Amino acid sequence: MCGIVGIVATSEVAAALYDGLTVLQHRGQDAAGIATANGTQLRVHKGNGLARDVFDARAMSLLEGRVGIAHCRYPTAGSEGSDEAQPFYVNSPYGIALAHNGNLINTDALRREVFETDRRNINTDSDSEVLLNVFAHELDRSQALTPEAAFRAIEGVNRRARGGYAAVATVLGLGLVGFRDPHGIRPLVLGRRVTPEGTEYAIASESVALDILGFEHLRDVAPGEGIVVTPRGELHHRACAAPQERAPCIFEYVYFARPDSMMEDISVHKARMRMGVTLGEKILRLRPDHDIDVVIPIPDTSRDSALEIANVLDVKYREGFIKNRYVGRTFIMPGQGERAKSVKRKLNPIPLEFRNRVVLLVDDSIVRGTTSKQIVQMARDAGARKVYLASAAPPVRYPNIYGIDMPSVDELVANGRSESEIEAFLGCDWLVYQDLVDLESAVAGPKFPGRKFDSSCFSGEYVTGIEPGYFERIQQLRSDEAKRKRRVAS
Repeated sequence: MCGIVGIVATSEVAAALYDGLTVLQHRGQDAAGIATANGTQLRVHKGNGLARDVFDARAMSLLEGRVGIAHCRYPTAGSEGSDEAQPFYVNSPYGIALAHNGNLINTDALRREVFETDRRNINTDSDSEVLLNVFAHELDRSQALTPEAAFRAIEGVNRRARGGYAAVATVLGLGLVGFRDPHGIRPLVLGRRVTPEGTEYAIASESVALDILGFEHLRDVAPGEGIVVTPRGELHHRACAAPQERAPCIFEYVYFARPDSMMEDISVHKARMRMGVTLGEKILRLRPDHDIDVVIPIPDTSRDSALEIANVLDVKYREGFIKNRYVGRTFIMPGQGERAKSVKRKLNPIPLEFRNRVVLLVDDSIVRGTTSKQIVQMARDAGARKVYLASAAPPVRYPNIYGIDMPSVDELVANGRSESEIEAFLGCDWLVYQDLVDLESAVAGPKFPGRKFDSSCFSGEYVTGIEPGYFERIQQLRSDEAKRKRRVAS
């Protein structure tokens, strides 16, 4: 999962792109980069770390131009190391820089195709560089530099690439280009700002980036749609793929997106509140005479759900953990050892909220289980009489292959275990999960009853289909041991 933003403005865009990255930083803390177009020159600055660490006054002063894109990286399969920072750049045709959020599932075949047929070289292991070269080759085939040529190139990308992807690119002489995969798995939104000098546009992963920059949130970029904005602020858009089953990623609502974002015309905040209502109702069905004294969220993404669970159960809601905000999100830490150390650095319990109480801890989801296990023990050590654990999402039993670096299957705590066995592993007195049908209904809400989502990490149903041997390959890439070996080798 990464964060992307692209802007066409009537003045310099580098500062606005930087501000956009800071509010998308939750989507990726591994690396950051900005590319701007200034006439006939593309200027790129990128590096490992948070946006605040990558960019200083000198770097920002060199990023001249009124068209630009930015990226914050969260590494997925095969994308680790300083060479993987985005945006990527190619000088033919015209000069193109591209930033990508998502994951291609046919990267190996595309890489061979790009080298053997398109006669282009890929320098990194990143599927984003593959995507850039496919787009560049398809644009080169048109022998033209027009919005129509860009749309034909996006059509070519959508024919050749499989997976979840949202991308922004700047093409010298053309402007800003944005596109989204035909199933709409990865999010992308379009915004507009009217100034005395003219109309400006922005494309971003989440609407919160538009809000902070003062852009009006126009709409989501449609699945398979292409967007072109010229340097003069002229907006062009077109469907660039045949209609497919719409399947936005449900894990965005569970964990990744900020609660103040709108995705697919759904409030992330409201979706998480509804998750709490449905889960609270399930708890009452299972244990109408429960003995829960207090509901405590595991910060931050479970707060909305936890508050609604407390309301449904008619028990106290309390903040029981203090979070160190200078430690990154443990879900995206590079290795289990680092994640384990970060839990204690990140959270500290308030004993008064636990002592002699039956506590219901609420988390957004449980993936590996090792973090949850430590937090359950923290609650016991703080004096809780009993510790219950509720997950606002169902058991994660399958990998997410569309841009979320969930571990290999054998590292998922729910894989091959019953709920009672997971409960025993975590050390809690009771474990309750959200049902998938309730999760999908909660996210869809009353406006979109029956809406479909990519829920593959819960259901094992992949909207793009999977080629034989794919899971074995990603297991070799995603396991903590495989990542450790790559870090040692580098």
